[in-house]
Amino acid sequence: MSARIIKINGPVVVADNAESLKMNEMVKVGKNKLVGEVIGLDHGKATIQVYEETSGLKIYEEVEGTGRLLSVILGPGMIGNIYDGIQRPLSELEKVGGAFIPRGVEAFPLPKDAKWQVTFLKDVGDEVNEGEIYAEVQERGIVHKLMVPIGVSGKIAKKSDKEEFTIDDTLYVLEDGTKLGMYQIWPVRIPRPSIKKLPSKIPLITGQRVLDTFFPISKGGTAAIPGGFGTGKTILQHQLAKWADADIIVYIGCGERGNEMTEVLTEFPELMDPKTGKPLMDRTILIANTSNMPVSAREASIYTGITIAEYFRDMGYSVAIMADSTSRWAEALRELSGRLEEIPAEEGYPAYLSSRIAEFYERAGRVETLSGEEGSVTVIGAVSPPGGDFSEPVTTHTKRYVKCFWALDKSLAYSRHYPAINWNTSYSGYVEDLKDWYSENVNEKWYEYRGRAMELLAEDGKLQEIIKIMGEDVLPDMQKLVVGIARVIKVGLLQQNAYSEVDSFCPLDKQFEMLKIVVDFYDRARKFVEMNAALSEILKGSIISKLMRMKEDYKTAEDLKELEKEIEEHFKELEKVYKE
Repeated sequence: MSARIIKINGPVVVADNAESLKMNEMVKVGKNKLVGEVIGLDHGKATIQVYEETSGLKIYEEVEGTGRLLSVILGPGMIGNIYDGIQRPLSELEKVGGAFIPRGVEAFPLPKDAKWQVTFLKDVGDEVNEGEIYAEVQERGIVHKLMVPIGVSGKIAKKSDKEEFTIDDTLYVLEDGTKLGMYQIWPVRIPRPSIKKLPSKIPLITGQRVLDTFFPISKGGTAAIPGGFGTGKTILQHQLAKWADADIIVYIGCGERGNEMTEVLTEFPELMDPKTGKPLMDRTILIANTSNMPVSAREASIYTGITIAEYFRDMGYSVAIMADSTSRWAEALRELSGRLEEIPAEEGYPAYLSSRIAEFYERAGRVETLSGEEGSVTVIGAVSPPGGDFSEPVTTHTKRYVKCFWALDKSLAYSRHYPAINWNTSYSGYVEDLKDWYSENVNEKWYEYRGRAMELLAEDGKLQEIIKIMGEDVLPDMQKLVVGIARVIKVGLLQQNAYSEVDSFCPLDKQFEMLKIVVDFYDRARKFVEMNAALSEILKGSIISKLMRMKEDYKTAEDLKELEKEIEEHFKELEKVYKE
């Protein structure tokens, strides 16, 4: 007797006579064949979370097992595609139901009618092992490497002689009859294996000064972007997707508002990749799961995204995941936990919230792949704490598992300081790891100058508390100098215009040159303050204005040499006056 529904509680369904089902198996629920996953088994009863709207579902309707775990299909055709939370292509779903996704619709994630030119890398008689690359396909400027599925190995007995292939074609047949085709299937909740994890020694260059210079992230690293409504999380993630030196971008819109996701879906196809001049979608995969879609699919979307990222990592690519936002994912966990009548922990979240967040971020990393390549998955998750409260559970647990914490500040955002990353509460655990790389590739004094600038900002933070109470006039000149230079760092360096042709991306050599100019200016200005020079003369309006505008007025690090000459002249004039 087949399994039948005996209880329906929103997206959670209980089925009896479920002895044939197994844990985490994908199932088809009811006459509409709604997609679901078994999340609990107890004495012949199966608890199933359904990834589609369950309205209209009835008691005693059948539940049909598929025999496989919740999985994604990995192969050519994913790049540039837009999926829902369980990897159904929205373009195909639109053909069936228009603007609204119909229930129970199946759509193959990869284009069936596309023809692919394949470059064979193996021949009859060759031995192949799991994870080994056996063929290549050109896909939107990316070399898509076809790999032997995990658990498969053997000698090639037959090779196809076709010139063009569709996604269903077989390329090779092994001696044991195993077919190697154009795609493979992988369960989303199981991390893809690799030989070993590699140390975090290479930065993910973003072109954003506040990140690259002050709070850098490594390739294979983890970062959280917490911030309340309107602080610029989505714009910052757009900037990272556009400028980060990752080969592939996976953008997961997890439970975000429909209008925000619409903005992403309409903007991304139109954005140009600054590196290649081609559309940004040529190296991007979007997963769209808005807040009005079923919560179960929202919970699955995170795993769908990271499994796709691991697949491209195994080809030897650097992949960056933008998860926007993990708070909505945690809220989906909370709702499902309530439906399952589990004992709630902090603020109603399930007791296993911490371990689920850890599972997600721990799938990041720079690794040596099974094929001997070097690939990485960098995870950048936005967190949306209610009211901007960073002490709430999702933010606090996330802080335990990420090494970069880019805290967005509402007051900075409202004063139009973007990116609105608070330099006092943000941190990066990769600074020491990346120190040698920056010394070799940027400048040997990068670490020293960064430390000096951070000290100035920290001292300015303390002085601002005094200024709020007593005003700036009570400060001695040396402290006024600190406040003045800190203002230059905040406005001239940390503030960056995402819509400026010159300033949207800042190369590392220019970032260092700007930092060096400001810190050296402070060191020289100190000497004149000690000589009792007038602070208004030292911080002359014209020279400070140029420091504030150097990010826009000087396009390259070489151009900044002109500003250094002007600063040199400025201090020579002061020296003449105060030596006399």
